[in-house]
Amino acid sequence: MAKKPVREVKNAQRVKDIINRLKKAYPKATRTALHFSNPLELLVATILSAQCTDERVNMVTAKLFKKYRTAEDYARVPLAELERDIKPTGFYRNKAKSIQAAARKLVETFGGRVPQSMEELLTLPGVARKTANVVLGNAFGIASGIVVDTHVLRLSRRLGLTHHTDRDKVEQDLMAIIPKREWITFPHRLIEHGRRICKARKPLCPECVLVDLCPSWKEFHPAMALTSPPAR
Repeated sequence: MAKKPVREVKNAQRVKDIINRLKKAYPKATRTALHFSNPLELLVATILSAQCTDERVNMVTAKLFKKYRTAEDYARVPLAELERDIKPTGFYRNKAKSIQAAARKLVETFGGRVPQSMEELLTLPGVARKTANVVLGNAFGIASGIVVDTHVLRLSRRLGLTHHTDRDKVEQDLMAIIPKREWITFPHRLIEHGRRICKARKPLCPECVLVDLCPSWKEFHPAMALTSPPAR
């Protein structure tokens, strides 16, 4: 068997180390923070989560899911009423239109049930790959791809796992280097790390378990550049 180039082996080991350290740091971060009890609830919650915190979405859906229990409920409600019910999540007019249109598609095409394939989910209005990956991974345990939200996008670039800014291209880069068995849990651990440590404006590099594996730490903490980052 031919040996892999040294550079490729080092990159593969670095990715493995990143995955293992995140597992150790965030052992409970294995699923979305959105609250749901069935695939339809997760689909709606994920649509609502755009440009909104999971905490606020969970506050809204606590009442929403008691009122709307089926796709038919969302499809038949007057749009203005649905807008009022989800208003605290922001961008509520567009979100209400997407939820209602998706619900009608579910009723008309899928018997009111959320489909279990990427291809079918992408036919729903308002559903792109990120939403589809959240639903497939968290509601059905199906690893069809990797969720790329703002945290995953930011951290993947900082860690040098991708140089792209387009989410679909970032996902393809990650899928090429992350083992498929990690596709569902890896983004959730990366998201948790982004919330706690690798923040958008001021990452806490001295506290980061990945600092010696990250090519970007000097950019944010130039004083640390005078010495080598501590091995973890």
